[in-house]
Amino acid sequence: ACVVPPFDHVDVIEGQGTIGLEILDTWPEVDAVMAPIGGGGMISGIAVAAKGRKSSVSVVAAEPLAADDAARSVSSGVRQGPTNSPTLADGLRAGIGAITFPLVQRHVDRVLTVSEAEIRDWMRFAFERMKLVIEPSAAVGVAAIRSAAFRDLARASGWRRVALVSCGGNVDLSRLPWLSQA
Repeated sequence: ACVVPPFDHVDVIEGQGTIGLEILDTWPEVDAVMAPIGGGGMISGIAVAAKGRKSSVSVVAAEPLAADDAARSVSSGVRQGPTNSPTLADGLRAGIGAITFPLVQRHVDRVLTVSEAEIRDWMRFAFERMKLVIEPSAAVGVAAIRSAAFRDLARASGWRRVALVSCGGNVDLSRLPWLSQA
């Protein structure tokens, strides 16, 4: 038997790279790709594959502010451990991996963070307005792409076509985050 970690493994990164290739096969004119980041396997694969196919494409990672180890790692240049802070986006609490961190440094253009309220509100928006069942980890990307920071970045970079990777539908409907506010 061979143990394959869920994100910090070359096979996982290569497999996730097919997302980037599929985006470019479907939409070759895309200017940027946004995806959530936890351990970094998915965003690393997307970034390496997408930039390998189209070097001008930008890749942006989205992360919960409460679990911002990737943003802190990229900012400091040194891999940081996870915060272990609670976040709705529990699928992104893994901590950036030893293999994925250098790939993120090299191929991801920016890491944006979003608040718990933004995650909750944009998850609810996806449910109610878009009729999409997405887990909080997927809502991180939606929240980031709707943020003022992203709009400013897109405007400054001249991005007109942005692909959003919104994956994950692991949701306990009896525990939707906005139900506790009622």
